[in-house]
Amino acid sequence: TVHLVGAGPGDPDLLTVKAERLLRRADVVVHDRLVSPEILALAPPWAEFVDVGKRPGGSVQQTDINEVLVDRGARFECVVRLKGGDPHVFGRAAEEQIALGNAGIASEVVPGISSALAAPAAVGIPLTTRLASSGFTVVTAHQDPASDRSLDWAALARLGTTLVILMGAARAAAFRDRLLAGGLDPLTPVAIVTDATLPTMRETRLRLGELGNEPVANPSV
Repeated sequence: TVHLVGAGPGDPDLLTVKAERLLRRADVVVHDRLVSPEILALAPPWAEFVDVGKRPGGSVQQTDINEVLVDRGARFECVVRLKGGDPHVFGRAAEEQIALGNAGIASEVVPGISSALAAPAAVGIPLTTRLASSGFTVVTAHQDPASDRSLDWAALARLGTTLVILMGAARAAAFRDRLLAGGLDPLTPVAIVTDATLPTMRETRLRLGELGNEPVANPSV
């Protein structure tokens, strides 16, 4: 079985009990770039580690990751596909499940805490509150370049919910402009949370009109 496991936002203490149990008996760990060394160290000494992390400016292709999972899943009893956050929050777990299913290999998703939830909580920002927001919307600013789908930023500007943007560090100025064009107030408060839940975590607060004037560190929410 290939277990598609969410590693959470970074802090090893936020790993689920089930994720830790699977890691401790894994034969193979196929992991993303942002999974911490402390979490990887939970795997047994005999485990094989395969780094398939996607990096800015160049990364392993998803088809290659699928091939790794199918190959290891056919040969080993316990394969852990370790993903940052939650596997189904922009983690491409669905694509990997399809590839495994087509190859006749069983798979299981183990949920994890997404940085979309953890980053705001870690700096004391409630995603919902009766005083200000009755909902929240999570989007990625890093879309599939092969897809012709695009987010309706004007609609996002009108929603009135807390907006959480993942994987948007390099495109901060672009989505700032789209939200302003959609009618969002330039004085709308913005928080940038970098390295959420880790000892290196830092927070920057500013206004929407200022977002993107200075480079945004990666990874940030």
